[in-house]
Amino acid sequence: MDLVECHSGFTYADQPTACLWQGQRLLVAEIQAEGRTPQGRWFRVITMDRQVFMLSYSEETDGWQIQQV
Repeated sequence: MDLVECHSGFTYADQPTACLWQGQRLLVAEIQAEGRTPQGRWFRVITMDRQVFMLSYSEETDGWQIQQV
């Protein structure tokens, strides 16, 4: 699995659905906030087990960064 699984509608990285954290696949229960930077998109999500993460997608590198909040 990639670091982040996402639903892609009109564009890639439209809505994250799961992420890989410390070897575990965590399902996204809620997207609290989202936005765009010059580099790409970011999402603040809550997983099904109530952990909070910032997921950032870089269009330049085509890669994800995951940070636990």
